[in-house]
Amino acid sequence: MTPSDPSPFDVRAVLLSGFLPATLFAIGEGAIIPIIPIAADSLGAGLALAGFVASLILVGELIGDVPSGVVVARIGERNAMIGAALVSVVGLLVCTAAPNPLVLALGVFLVGLSTAVFALARHAYMTTAIPVRIRARALSSLGGVFRFGYFVGPFLAAGVIHLTGTTASAFWVHVVCCLLAAVVLLVVRDPATGVRGLRRPGRASRPDPGSSAPVATDTGAVLVQQESHGLFRTIREYHRVLVRLGSGAALIGAMRAGRQVILPLWAVSVGLDDSTAALVIGVAGAIDFALFYTSGQIMDRWGRLASALPCMLGLSICYFLLAWSGHLDARVGWFVAVAMAMSLANGVGSGILMTLGADLAPRGAPAPFLGAWRFTGDLGSAAAPLLISGVTAVASIAIASGVMGVLGLVGAGILLRYVPRYLPRTLR
Repeated sequence: MTPSDPSPFDVRAVLLSGFLPATLFAIGEGAIIPIIPIAADSLGAGLALAGFVASLILVGELIGDVPSGVVVARIGERNAMIGAALVSVVGLLVCTAAPNPLVLALGVFLVGLSTAVFALARHAYMTTAIPVRIRARALSSLGGVFRFGYFVGPFLAAGVIHLTGTTASAFWVHVVCCLLAAVVLLVVRDPATGVRGLRRPGRASRPDPGSSAPVATDTGAVLVQQESHGLFRTIREYHRVLVRLGSGAALIGAMRAGRQVILPLWAVSVGLDDSTAALVIGVAGAIDFALFYTSGQIMDRWGRLASALPCMLGLSICYFLLAWSGHLDARVGWFVAVAMAMSLANGVGSGILMTLGADLAPRGAPAPFLGAWRFTGDLGSAAAPLLISGVTAVASIAIASGVMGVLGLVGAGILLRYVPRYLPRTLR
C-alpha cells in the first residue's frame, strides 16, 4: 500500500462499538416515548399534565445539550456513553416506581438529560472515528438508526404491556436496552485505540477526522483540561457560525419536528379516522427510513448542500401545499400525497445536522462545539410544536402550515448563504 492510498477502515469494529449501542438505545427510547403520557394518566394526571410530563424528555435533552460537551470532553466518548446509559437506567427505575405524576416527571427528565449525554458522546465518537470520505454516509446511517429504533421500540413496548398487563412495564424495555448498550461498550474494542472498557481520556491515539488514518494527538491531562475547559471559549470563538449556520440548524430541527405535529393534526382536520391516519403516517415513516443511506451518498458525492437544500425546500413546499389544499374536495388525497412527499424530503436530509456539526467541529476538541451545535437544532425542534399550536389556536392550522413553509424558505436561504462560507469546497 502506498502512502497516498487510504488506510484500511475497520467497518465491523465501528458497527459494533458505535452503531450497535446506538441502535439499542434508540429502540429503548422508542419504546417509552409513546407510553409516557399513558403512564402519567394512569397515575392520575390530567391531559395537560400528562402532556407536560411527556415533553420533559425533550426538555431534558435540550437542557443537557451544552453541559454534556464538558462531560464528554472530561471523561471521553465511550465512558460518557456507558455512564449515560447507567444514569438513564436510574431515571427509568424512578419511572417504574413512581407513585404520582411528579415523581414520574423527575424520572422522565433524568432520562432526557442522560439521552443528551449519550447522543453527544456518540456524535463526537463518530466524528473522530469515521474518515471524512465516508462521514456523511456513516452519520446519515446513524440517523437511520434513530428511525429504526423509533419504529421497532413501540412494537416491543406493546408486546411487553400485553404480556404483563401493566403500562409501566414498558420502561423495562429501555432498562434492558441501556444495560445491553453498556455491556457492548465495555466488551468491544475501540477501533481507534484498541482498548476495551473504561479508560482515562487523552491517553491514546485518536483519529484525525480530516484524514483516513488514525494519528496521534497530544496525550495526558493537558489535552483533557483543554477540552473540558474549552466550552465557553469554543462558543465565543465560534459564535458567528453558531449564530449563522446554527440558526439554519434550528430551522431544520423546527421543520422536522413540525412535520410530526402537523400531519396528525391535519389528518384530524380532514376527517380521517385514527386507523387510517396511523397507516398513512406509518407508510410515510417507512419512506423516510428507507432513504437514510441515500442521503449520505448524496452528501459524500455532491456535498452537504445537495442534501440540505432539497430537504428544506421540499418540506417548505409540502407545508405550502397543505395550507393550499385544506379547502379542496380532494383534500384527503392531497394529505396522503403531501405526507409521502414530506417523508421523501425529510429522508433526503437524513443525518444532515450531525454531518454539518462534525464538519464544523474543531478537530482537537469536538465535544463542546457539538454540544452547542446540537442545542441549536434541539431548540428549533422544541419550539416548532409550540409555534404550530399557538398559530392554530389564534388563526387556523392552514395558516400555521403556511408559517412553517415560510420558515423553511428562510432556512434554505441561510444554508445557501453560509454553508459555502464555513465549509471547505469539497464538503459544500
